[in-house]
Amino acid sequence: MPTRPDLNVSFYDHLDPKATAGVYTIAVEHRLTKGGVRVDAGAELPKAVDSYEIRAAQFVLDPSSVHATFPPAGAVGRYTHVLPHLTLSRAILPWERQLLGRAAKAPWLALLVFAAGELDDDPDAQGEFTTRPISELREPGLGINGPKLSGTIDGDNPCRTIDLPVSVFHAIVPREDELFKLVHMRDVRTAPQRRDNGEVLTEGEYAVLAANRFPRTPGSYAVHLVSLEGWLGRLAPGTLPATEKVRLCSLWSWHFTNDPEGSLDPAGLLRNLVAPGHTDPENFALRLAPIGDPSDSPEVAHARTRLHHGYTAVAYRTLAGEDTYAWYRGPLTPLTAPELPVEAVEGPHTTADHALIYDHEYGLFDVSYAAAWTLGRAIALADPDYSSEVVQARREMANRAAALLVLSSDPARAGADPAEPVGTAALRELAVPGFGRRLVQALRAPVVQGPPPAPATRTARREPGALLAEPRAQQSLLTVAQDATPTVPDWLERLALLNGVPFAHLVPDPRTLPPESLRAFRIDPAWIHALVAGAGDVGAHTSLDRDLHPVLTERISRTGATLPVAGLLINSELVHAWPVFDILATTADGEPVGELRRDHLAPDVLLVLWDGVPDQIAIREPGQGIHFGINSEERISLRHLTGNRVGYPTDTEFPDPGLPDSGTVFDYLRTDSVGELPDVLRLSGEDGLLAALSAACLPSGRLTPGQFALELVNAPLEQLLLPPTVRRDCVADTFAKYGSEAEDFGTTNPLLVKNEGPTNSVTRITYLRFDTTQLPPPDQLGKVLLRVYATAQDAGDFDLKAYATDNDWDESTLSWSERPELPANPIATAYVSSGDAWVWLEFDLTEHLRRHTGDELSVALSKEQGGNKIVRITSRESDTNRPHLSITVTQPSPNSGEEHP
Repeated sequence: MPTRPDLNVSFYDHLDPKATAGVYTIAVEHRLTKGGVRVDAGAELPKAVDSYEIRAAQFVLDPSSVHATFPPAGAVGRYTHVLPHLTLSRAILPWERQLLGRAAKAPWLALLVFAAGELDDDPDAQGEFTTRPISELREPGLGINGPKLSGTIDGDNPCRTIDLPVSVFHAIVPREDELFKLVHMRDVRTAPQRRDNGEVLTEGEYAVLAANRFPRTPGSYAVHLVSLEGWLGRLAPGTLPATEKVRLCSLWSWHFTNDPEGSLDPAGLLRNLVAPGHTDPENFALRLAPIGDPSDSPEVAHARTRLHHGYTAVAYRTLAGEDTYAWYRGPLTPLTAPELPVEAVEGPHTTADHALIYDHEYGLFDVSYAAAWTLGRAIALADPDYSSEVVQARREMANRAAALLVLSSDPARAGADPAEPVGTAALRELAVPGFGRRLVQALRAPVVQGPPPAPATRTARREPGALLAEPRAQQSLLTVAQDATPTVPDWLERLALLNGVPFAHLVPDPRTLPPESLRAFRIDPAWIHALVAGAGDVGAHTSLDRDLHPVLTERISRTGATLPVAGLLINSELVHAWPVFDILATTADGEPVGELRRDHLAPDVLLVLWDGVPDQIAIREPGQGIHFGINSEERISLRHLTGNRVGYPTDTEFPDPGLPDSGTVFDYLRTDSVGELPDVLRLSGEDGLLAALSAACLPSGRLTPGQFALELVNAPLEQLLLPPTVRRDCVADTFAKYGSEAEDFGTTNPLLVKNEGPTNSVTRITYLRFDTTQLPPPDQLGKVLLRVYATAQDAGDFDLKAYATDNDWDESTLSWSERPELPANPIATAYVSSGDAWVWLEFDLTEHLRRHTGDELSVALSKEQGGNKIVRITSRESDTNRPHLSITVTQPSPNSGEEHP
């Protein structure tokens, strides 16, 4: 899957401290020996003896040592299948103290989970504790068991403590041989990033302690990080009097609430959202599905075609007062919108009539672009800052143009710039070489009465069009426009990203985006052009405004601005509950597609716009960092532990659901439960989870703590929105012309299709060949589309038909007499609409290619006889828009989105 991992985490079993906490004595002495025999007897040098102490956390934990907790403190959610954990920024902490009788790598800390009513000091499971002197922890009194601590300890110092019944302690606390498996160290390598629960994942080493209890029952739970120093030998049942209590030192605590019914299931919501695309990507198209059976009526066929193209019927009243309906489509289209000659309707305009499209055949209007122009104008007028800035710019430009026109009628002043400050021309004249010498000569010369100056000659005032043709005048006017519109370009750029466009204009019919749905779309650039043009035409009233409009447009239309090309709409409770999650859009090569805008149009509606068309989209479940637990089926999603794919999902589960009576992880729970349901993992023993999981992952050995933690990682799910697309370009193309036996049409562009009868000299049939020998198996082929870029030279409204033919033809030598014959029935058809616009035609070849995988595919394109209609198709010799097959490949069930934990 061409996605980039957002985490790179290595798991280690433990850290070995160079020396654990305690008092150490160093003795230094000098010995003089010869041949191994001391020769300094009686004259020994004095010894140097000194002691030092390594101190480590024992009864109090610095809050800065706690990096994160999961579930987050105070969180409410679905945590039935989660093992709570705590991350320590001081990675050596769990191994800094050495338990008596155990190796240094044995952790002295454990994470215990308590339900309401199980702790004397915290009956409501709110993470509360009681602060007592250390002396009352060490010697708690009659009927209470405390830790057996050695060494000198200041008993007056306070510590956090909790009291609980012995039965609860033995039911929850890990056994001595289980402590190793619940603590590990992780090395994080990632750019700093904030997760949804507030945890900041930064590079470094961290210690992680996981609990052994699932919060299966709804309600509040308290989690305590406790010290087991002084408790070895007393963790198993029967080692303490059952009627007594236990007092533990709690170094850290927090609480959360498990509420499965009141919480949303992100994985389930995502699966439902993306499920339609696994069968057919067209299920994600932003269009209305026609109701009722197809009809042979051309009017019904035309209406169904319009709906397929994303149009919606809207109420419309003509200028004559007639109530009828018109077609409307917003900027979000299910298909690639045809290019429109927008230059032919360049503004400025004062009404939207120029953007109306009339269908003479059916007598209906297409008001899409007229509505876009009107909307852009309305948004602009509703913003007083924008509209006043544009109007002021037009007035200043008109004043500058009037001044330039007046100056142009006076040859003596024609070269003057009205924008220059007063006196600038005189100063420029003083700077002319030789001015000083001429001035001195004039002052020395005798005063002579000369002839009166000749009257200034004037020429006729020039037309604005001629004036604007001069580069100097254009630059002067452009300078005025730039000075007068400091914010307009940015405002229009935001508008081009559909900011401020009402939702009803984006999705005119709510049935195209029902609740719990997801829709992908293309962007119609002509619609955005009309929207921006409507805003840009504000304030244009006079003929001079019209003449100056190109200069203003040059200023406010930012060159190089990136316009949206495609996007995504999601209408789901997931958007409201988790407003931040990853949407990964990539090309076929795995390169990311640039995201231009992500916005919540409503609490449960998300809009995403990209600067390109992604070949693959994946949605990642809202993550909470790395947490531990089991999946929704109560199994462990296994990962590779060896080879070059360590950490990657194996697409298998434990227990194996394919085996009879395989059960779930909940079959490996202790039976001596203190709650309503068994909820504490039974890790040790031959019938424990560790032995069974090791047999499934490492038949030759036991899982280490790091490997065990890796298998329990519950990474966020990554749901594939669109199956990956395989493209196959045309490898040969030509057309056969009736009567032609020697002409080479193999390099012709465009290809032609016409049918005026089997013996008419203008009849032409186009042939295309594709290499389909290396495709996936038939059961993995989703949708296979033959896509050709075509236009109808004359009136359209007919079907172009695709026929499967044999491959025995050569594009450079194909003659009419040797052309492959067409079968009786086509394998697919595509509707050619009226108009001269170039559009993509799509032929659904799915069923045909599923039956003929492994062979080359040869397709002939033809049409019904008559009509004097011709189709032009870009060939493979074209620089762009070549014929190709677009093949979607179906995917297995959603897998983990974390590439390398």
